[in-house]
This record gives sequence, C-alpha cells and structure tokens, in this order.
Amino acid sequence: MVQVALSLLLLPLLSAGITLLFLRKYGNIAALLSVASAGGILAFSSFLIFGKDSDQIFSWSTTWFQLSDWELSFGFLVDSPAKTLLFVVSFVGLLIHIFSLGYMADDKAKARYFGGLSIFMFSMLGITLSDNLVMIFVFWELVGFSSYLLIAHYFSTDEAANASKKAFIVNRVGDFGFLLGIIITYWTYGTVNLQELSVTANLDPSLTSTMLCLLLACGFIGKSAQFPLHVWLPDAMAGPTPVSALIHAATMVAAGIFLLIRIEFLFTVEALKLIGLAGSVMGLYAGFCALTQRDIKKVLAYSTLSQLGYMAAAFGLGLPGIALFHLMTHAFFKALMFLGSGSVIHACHHEQDIFNFGGLRKKMPVTAYTFLIGVLAISGVHFLSGYFSKDAILLGAYNLDFVIFSILYLGAILTSIYMFRLYFLTFCGETRSKSSENAVESSVFMTAPLIVLAVLAVFGGFHSLYPAQIVEYLLPDISRVAEMPHHLWMNILGLFAWVGGLLFAWKIYGSDTQSKDPLELKAPSLFQLSTSKLFFDEVYLFYVNRIQDPFFRFLEVMELLFISGLMVRGSAGVAALFALLGKSFYSGKIHHYSFWFVLGTLGFLAYAILGGGIS
Repeated sequence: MVQVALSLLLLPLLSAGITLLFLRKYGNIAALLSVASAGGILAFSSFLIFGKDSDQIFSWSTTWFQLSDWELSFGFLVDSPAKTLLFVVSFVGLLIHIFSLGYMADDKAKARYFGGLSIFMFSMLGITLSDNLVMIFVFWELVGFSSYLLIAHYFSTDEAANASKKAFIVNRVGDFGFLLGIIITYWTYGTVNLQELSVTANLDPSLTSTMLCLLLACGFIGKSAQFPLHVWLPDAMAGPTPVSALIHAATMVAAGIFLLIRIEFLFTVEALKLIGLAGSVMGLYAGFCALTQRDIKKVLAYSTLSQLGYMAAAFGLGLPGIALFHLMTHAFFKALMFLGSGSVIHACHHEQDIFNFGGLRKKMPVTAYTFLIGVLAISGVHFLSGYFSKDAILLGAYNLDFVIFSILYLGAILTSIYMFRLYFLTFCGETRSKSSENAVESSVFMTAPLIVLAVLAVFGGFHSLYPAQIVEYLLPDISRVAEMPHHLWMNILGLFAWVGGLLFAWKIYGSDTQSKDPLELKAPSLFQLSTSKLFFDEVYLFYVNRIQDPFFRFLEVMELLFISGLMVRGSAGVAALFALLGKSFYSGKIHHYSFWFVLGTLGFLAYAILGGGIS
C-alpha cells in the first residue's frame, strides 16, 4: 500500500518534471503524457479505494526532518474522507484532462498548461493523503502556486495577470492564519499528526479553544473563498475554462471543506456556530451577486461560492458527513456546468457574455442537455444528486438552527433563479450574435466528459452506489438527518424553491432578450446593488490605496531615515570618523611622535597638579 500511495503521489510530479525539462516545445506529447498520468492516478486511486485491505484505515509515516527532540514526519492517512476526495480528484481530474485535449487543441502554450495541471494534481493529492498538518500546509502552498500558474495561463492579458496575483495574495492572508493555527496546535497538543491529535483532543477536550479553531479555519476561508476572502474566486475565471472546472469547482476550493472535516474533533461549539452562520450568509450573498452577472463563468463562480457556503453551514451544524456528501455531488454537477460553459465558449470563439448567446440548444444539443442536467441538479430537483445532498443540509438546518435554515432557503430560491436564467439566455430563444449563430457542437473529447458527468449528476446522490469505505463516513450523518422530522414539509419547500425559481426566471428571461438585462429595467435599484457585489472590491481597494500603501510608505521613509540612515550609515560614519582621527596619529614622522609625547606628558602633569594628584 505504501508503494501504491507513493506512486500515486509522485506520478503527476514525474509528468510535470518531464514536461518542464524535455517537452516545452512539444505540446501534443506533453498533453498525452499529462492525460496518461491522470489515468494512472485514477488506477492507483482505485486500488486504494477498492483493492485488498481497502476496508481498513491505512496509515504510514517516516521521519522527514529531525532537530533534537523535535521531528517532522512525512506520511499518509487513507481513511474514508481521504478516499472520498481521492475519488473526486482522480476521476473528475481525468475527465477534465480529456476535455482539455479538445479545448486547448490550438493553444500555443499547451505544454505549459498541461504541466501546470500535473503540478496541481500532485499538490492536491498531497493534501488528500497527508497525515499531519505541516505536510498539508506544504501541499496547501503548492496548490496555491499551481493555481497561480494556471490562472495566469493567458498572462499577456492584464485580466489574467491581475487575477492570478489577486488569488495568490488573498490566499496568503488566509494561509498566514492557518500557519499560526498549526504552530499553536503543536504548542498546545505537542503534535500535528492527525491521528494523535484526535486521540489527545478526545482525552482532554479542555485543550481546545475557539481562537485555535478560527485560526485553523483561516485556511478554509482563503482556499474555499469564503467571507471576507471571497473576492479572488470570480476574478480567477480569467484562466482557461477547464482550469475553472478543476480548481474552482471540483477540487481546490473543496480542499478547504476537506481540511475542516480532517480536524473536526478540534472544533468548539462556538466555532461551529460561527462557521455555520458565516457559511449560510455566504450561500445567500453569492447567490444574490450571481443574479446579474453577464459572464457565463462568473455566474458559475458565484454559484460555487454559494454551494461552498452550504457545505460550511452543514459542517457548522455538526453534520460533517453531509458536508462531504455535498462536496462530492457538487463536484459532479459543477464540473459538468463549467465544462459545459467551456464547450459553449469554445464553440462561440471565446465569447463569454450570456446576452450574446441564445439558441444554442439546437446547435449544441449534447452540451445543452447535459448542462440542463447540471442546472436541475444544483437547483435541487427531486431525485437528482443535488436534491439528496443540498436538501439534507436544509432539513438538518430546519431542525437544528432555524436562522441558518431561513438564510439557506432564500439562497436555494436564488440558486434556482440564476441558474435557469443562465440556461434560458444561453441555450433558448434565437441566436443574438454571429458567434452563437455559427456555433457547432464540440468534439468528442469535450462532449464525452460532459455525458459521464451528467450521469454522475443524476445518480451521484444515491449513496448506496458508493464504495462501503466512503459510505462508512457519510452514513451516520445521513441516518441522523433521515431520522429528523418534517420530511414532507421540507419536500414541499424544496419543490417550491426550484419550481418558483424556474417560473420566475422564465417570466423574466424566457422570451428573447436583447443586450440589456430585463431586471435592470424592472428593478434598477436591486440590479445595481447586485452588480456592486456590496462593494467588497472597492472597500479592499480603498484600504490598499488609502491606508496600507501610505502606512508602509511612511514605514519605508522611517526605515531609510532611522535604520538605514541614522543607525546603519550613522554608526558607520562615526566609526569611520574615529578611524580617520586615529589614523592621523600614525604619520611615520619622528618629530610628530615627539610632539605628541611631550604634549601628552604636559597634559598629564597639569591634570595631576590641578586635580590634586601630586602633594
């Protein structure tokens, strides 16, 4: 098992290394190598999930670095949560690699793109398999680095260059809090090993503090783009669309939820309440922002923020199994819709404004109908994957915290509205531009992954189809929610949410719409508030330009004056002055020495007489 886990981890790194060293000018070969490595990842992952002794928790570690009594280990922990994310990363990752063969076929920097995908897969697998917080943090930073590379793929454009820097810097803010949390965890518990932490925390719950929990949760806030560090994710859509599907829908942003689940035993009741409430607010806020987005990928980006809020709410309600369940179903239908948007963008010559689409259902039937399945799943249509996981969160919230439920339910209605709005404007009616008029269905490399993901979006909610090792973690919380009352009432509310959203979206956007959003004409104040995104970017820009930059310019001046000037150059100048004076005494001329000797002797005698030294 150790050899399998090591092979699984190192395979994408080997692919990236070969691409970097030998294949930078051979894009097609680099693409095939990356896809082959993704296939190997799925094969090794399948062995860990389904192979011999796979029903047992597998752990292994070895000393990586030692200093006196302190040592840092490198190891693997393959349990039910790890197997769940491993399946998502490997299976969805392979489909996105295959899709990229079609989407990036004409890209001149194809080798760099696929090399970046391999680095990302290596980093994400490292987070999934690591058995201690320090190793998770190492791969956590590598994920941020690979995300920076992939978002900046079109670095010649200002949008992509700025978006990559924004994502990298904003994530460093969250990661700083995460690192402090890791340090305090070691200080408090004497270990960062996940299994040892679990045992120690259960034996002595008094060691846990809300502050420690919130510091560790900073990693989740940054990587999963939650309030107040959510501003980077919509801008990250400047990268290639398959990157958006892999990083910003299925895997990278899910790493934050996975981290919370990994350390759930450390969280206090107060910390859980804060995370649950913040997650529900993000679910509503992101849905409100998505209502007026024109960029097809940004609609899906805000949708991702919203669904991550649902997962955080489930975790805060004490239902980590349901959070992990929604993480998996969300990966299926959101990757489906992101790749579907990529198929549309590719067919429409990289047009992304949904008001310039229309009528694509007739021209791209496979993309249209698979995309519709994703819309139905995320909207909570009964018996599709999203219904089982998202409605389980709503039912749990209804019984455990009615405030969180109320916020999440409003978010569910908004989800249905903006997703059907997206579908109607993109695929229904008549074409509204030359790009959509000339669109044709994408190649099999792009449509085949859509079909597979559509099947998962339909049947992914039936947890009985999952391996027993994955269900082992999901089942306790699923059973707990199943035993809660008000199932009929929740079914009625769920039906009203998606049907009401569908009818509202059809009334506003069902007819042929020109370049102006009907909501802007019917409710201009609401429209402007939504497009403003509540001015978070403006607030951050004001802080950076008016507070942070002037403050650090002031510090720079003080550093130049007092540290570099007075303390460093000043002390050096004084020393040089004394050296110059001292040097003047050594002229090499005997009459100079005689003069100073006589003068010194007279001075000594004067001091002795006047000072009373001689009686």
